[in-house]
Amino acid sequence: MDSKSLDLCAGILQNGSYIALARQNQAQKTALLVRLLSERRMPQQGWTDEQVRSVLAMFASMDSNNHGSTRPGSGSGSGGGGSGGGVGVGEREGRVWSAMVAERHSFLAHGVGRSGDIVAVQPKAPGSSLIQRLTHFMAADALRVAGASKTLVASAIVLPMATGMSALLVFLTLRTMRPAARFIVWPRIDQKSCLKSICTAGFTPIVVEQCLRGDEIVTDLEAVEAAIGAHGADAILCVFSTTSCFAPRTPDDVVGLAALCKRTGVPHVVNNAYGVQSERIMSSLNAAVEGGRGRIDALVQSTDKNFMVPVGGCVVAGPDKALVAAVSKLYPGRASMSPILDLFITLLSMGADTFRQLLAERKANYEYLRQRLAAWAETRGARLLETPANDISLAVALPDGVAAHATQLGSMLFHRFVSGARVVKGENKEVCGIRFDGYGSHVSKYPCCYLNAAAAIGMRRAEVDVFIDRLDRTWTEFNAVIAKRERGAAAE
Repeated sequence: MDSKSLDLCAGILQNGSYIALARQNQAQKTALLVRLLSERRMPQQGWTDEQVRSVLAMFASMDSNNHGSTRPGSGSGSGGGGSGGGVGVGEREGRVWSAMVAERHSFLAHGVGRSGDIVAVQPKAPGSSLIQRLTHFMAADALRVAGASKTLVASAIVLPMATGMSALLVFLTLRTMRPAARFIVWPRIDQKSCLKSICTAGFTPIVVEQCLRGDEIVTDLEAVEAAIGAHGADAILCVFSTTSCFAPRTPDDVVGLAALCKRTGVPHVVNNAYGVQSERIMSSLNAAVEGGRGRIDALVQSTDKNFMVPVGGCVVAGPDKALVAAVSKLYPGRASMSPILDLFITLLSMGADTFRQLLAERKANYEYLRQRLAAWAETRGARLLETPANDISLAVALPDGVAAHATQLGSMLFHRFVSGARVVKGENKEVCGIRFDGYGSHVSKYPCCYLNAAAAIGMRRAEVDVFIDRLDRTWTEFNAVIAKRERGAAAE
């Protein structure tokens, strides 16, 4: 409500003091909005739900589907009509039949972008376009709050696609700049969407096996360099490295790879799917480009894994504003703004201070999980693998005696409401026509089977305790099942 309307309210009540608090509240909302529009970054302190709803309603009122006198519901649809309202005569006017759907999307129905550019301003939807632009700004700021330098993240966009499809779009963008390139050099990580993003984009993956160093699986820099040399730098679209991964695999040596890519003139795309939450990973990415020592062209990171929103969005960022802009221009047509809206609401509600706190809590919970898993393993004939370079995921080597039945442990944990833990024993598997030995363990012959667990952002310390308790009880049941099975086999 504007100042004039409040004056009229005071006149009706015949007492201006009765609406003093309303004026104060309105002034506070205005100040928050002005700060957001001028600073274009996450607020230091998160907004209340009422403040977020207020700004969403204001932005929605700017879009043409909300200019009419009708509202969704009872089959009326939305998008204009009535005396003095907007009239839509196009094929896409933001009409929404269900009131529930309209409310779910905060009455923002036009999506984002135009046919030639996903970040282009939509004339029918200035409010939606403002939300999109502000989300891009806040996403870049969130990466910097997490530790990214301005050199590493000069620009960022939020795409309404998950990590694999967003990586594919980056590859297709690079193809316009390197039309002769046919190959992507890929340090092996046994995660299907990574490989499928390469193959779906029409490129041939050059799979580079990793090395074992103690318990850790690490990047074979010499093998990557040999792969580039064998095929020729001009034939290589990029090196596609990975930072966030399941232990005992460790983040790729992005510093060494960035230096190699700069020396050979090959682009470097980093799958940083959930690496934003790791201070160690963000520091290594900064170091990779510091002082121009190495090359990173694009970072691809998940919105749901790093910012606790529903699956479906991705932040593409990088040192080169032109490349990030080129990615947005390659996206065909308009797109759903749901993932953008989810992140917009979350970053406003969370605020930079709370985000920093969540990152610090995750780091502490990782250390607590590491200690609890190590203590549990020591009493159960298992061993916590030494993987200090991976500060998100942990792995426990299981005793040789249970290896043949180890995957059943993972199934039993899932049915006892423990999600995310996975048991890996490695198997021979074909993905995208490529045969992998020991698939799941990121290397052909890892010396043991193991159990994974991770400490991700949003995890609570109490969840660690519940997990260890359920793991211990499930382990006892698991061993009883194996013993019974072996007695039956012996009797036969």
